[in-house]
Amino acid sequence: MPSSAQTPMDVDSDTRVGQSRPRASSVPIHPPTYNVGYIYSSEMMSHFCPGPDGHPEQPTRIQRIWQNLVQHQLTKEMKWLPIREVLRHEALLVHSEDHWDKVIAIQYMTDQDRADSESYYDQMSLYVMQGTTRAALLSCGGVVEACLAVARNELKRSFAIVRPPGHHAEPDEHMGFCFFNNVAVAAKAVQQCTPLKRILILDWDVHHGNGTQRAFNDDPSVLYISLHRYEQGAFYPTGPFGAADSCGEGPGLGYSVNIPWPCKGMGDAEYIYAFQKIVMPIAIEFAPELVIISAGFDAAKGDDLGECLVTPAGYAHMTHMLAGLAGGRLVVALEGGYNLDSISSSALAVTRVLLGQAPDELPPLVANEFATETIWLVALEQSKYWKSVDPKACEPREEVESISFSIPEILKAHRQYYLAKSHGMFQVPMATPELEELYSSQIMCSSDLFQNKTLIVFVHEFGNLRMELESSATCDVHIEKSYLIDFSKELITWTKEAKYALLDINLYPKPAVGMAKSMEEAGRLVMTYLWDNYIQISAAEKVVFIGHGPGCKPLVDLLNRRVTSAVKIVRGIIQVVGFQKYPSYPVNEDARTWYHKNSLVILPSTHPMMGPVVKPRDMRRHHRIIPIDETRQIRLITKGLPAIKDYTEELLRGSATN
Repeated sequence: MPSSAQTPMDVDSDTRVGQSRPRASSVPIHPPTYNVGYIYSSEMMSHFCPGPDGHPEQPTRIQRIWQNLVQHQLTKEMKWLPIREVLRHEALLVHSEDHWDKVIAIQYMTDQDRADSESYYDQMSLYVMQGTTRAALLSCGGVVEACLAVARNELKRSFAIVRPPGHHAEPDEHMGFCFFNNVAVAAKAVQQCTPLKRILILDWDVHHGNGTQRAFNDDPSVLYISLHRYEQGAFYPTGPFGAADSCGEGPGLGYSVNIPWPCKGMGDAEYIYAFQKIVMPIAIEFAPELVIISAGFDAAKGDDLGECLVTPAGYAHMTHMLAGLAGGRLVVALEGGYNLDSISSSALAVTRVLLGQAPDELPPLVANEFATETIWLVALEQSKYWKSVDPKACEPREEVESISFSIPEILKAHRQYYLAKSHGMFQVPMATPELEELYSSQIMCSSDLFQNKTLIVFVHEFGNLRMELESSATCDVHIEKSYLIDFSKELITWTKEAKYALLDINLYPKPAVGMAKSMEEAGRLVMTYLWDNYIQISAAEKVVFIGHGPGCKPLVDLLNRRVTSAVKIVRGIIQVVGFQKYPSYPVNEDARTWYHKNSLVILPSTHPMMGPVVKPRDMRRHHRIIPIDETRQIRLITKGLPAIKDYTEELLRGSATN
């Protein structure tokens, strides 16, 4: 059994934990007979919960995995890589200095210090003791070594059997059993120390890796893909960050891919289906130079925390698919997994694949309807960024599809008829065949668009009913469709009484055959077209933007692109967002300055932004935030109408910024 005495570190006798100085390369050149390596040290078991009830993240998790590999004689075919602590400068590639100091300080806490801080650590889903710091440093350093060995072509594949796990640790906070984000630090170290730059991190832990996504949320060089239980943001770590539409930001937009399962019970069929439709197409298009698996085994059958049904054969098949990427360069890093039998048998199956063995055969698989619906929604979102993702190929199909009309198309046609017949609104013509094909009959305006000096621009995506309904199993179309129609009645009545012009824009495009653009690109194109050809050249001297749900981001994007002309006539922007999405925020500095003074956000009172852990900067970005006691986005806008009218009138009077 490997021991700490074998760890290749040149350490001064008085060097404290966290200050070790390894040799220039801690991975020796090894005989070419080894293609696969592993990291393991019993020292990581020094972190344990001393209470009588123990803790799910127990030391024997790694011991059982290692013993199982030894029992099946797989370690004889693998190179043992000496473990070492992560270095401070490596950790700071991801984490803040305060975070580093906080973890280092744990080893010096007295019993009284730990007792006094117990409630704090309980809140963060952590336990600490004297051995915590050492174990956390070794766990992170172990993953760094496993990745560097593969990145330097000293090994083809490696398995880091480490604890505590890492994927919940954010750049400035430890949480969820995690202290350092092992995989994120390792990916940064590889990019800094080797020629490899494009890295795929595939996270199949049953929980969303909030820390890993946060570390690379604006980084296009790292593609982060996570499959996890989500349950509308109720499953740990909770909140909207792991939703399907949480896709990164800035230059990293599109490089975070979340596959959020809506319930427990997902198994081999559902995970393999997700790999076939989403994971592998995007991964192949990205063409990584290194693949790292955040391998939590808490979605395994038998794990009471995850309550899912993935078998060892299922994990083996997913590993086999990923091993075909990046020229075979693959690292598996242990994350969660709390049933000792499940974690050890799953890890054994994965290791066999790392060694070149074929996965065990799976029976015929059919994904359940919850998974197919989820994958379709993810495909709709990711097709905005990846050409290889085809939502039509993922759409749940019925035998009558060829002779049927979709409910969204029927409702859009009904709404166009309603606006024209009841309120005398006109269809706005599109100048190009492409826009006409995508948006004909979906953009309506009042007859005074070019005469009125005050214009309300209402942007929404009515028609994408599967996204807007709470549950397809309890869908009552007639009830649900009425809310946006009712809001239109009140909105139009209000604009007419106030003598405002109205431009109503439905940005949910028709499924155009052969369309090369994503939904986001199409929305950006039509919003720019409407600004340049209608809004800007109209008589309007005062314009107010109102965005509902997915219609908010295109309005903010338009501000980014046309800020110079927009700030001359746009008085303010109102965003009505649901529970799963954070309000959009401009990236253009001039647009930000204007936005700070002229924006209103309406959201549910249960939105994570209203919670105790929200960062103050997220609140300060917006001029005014109004919480509404309603969780359903499609009803939220009707309840928020009085606030919309009041704020609009403030903007038009010029008093909203006072």
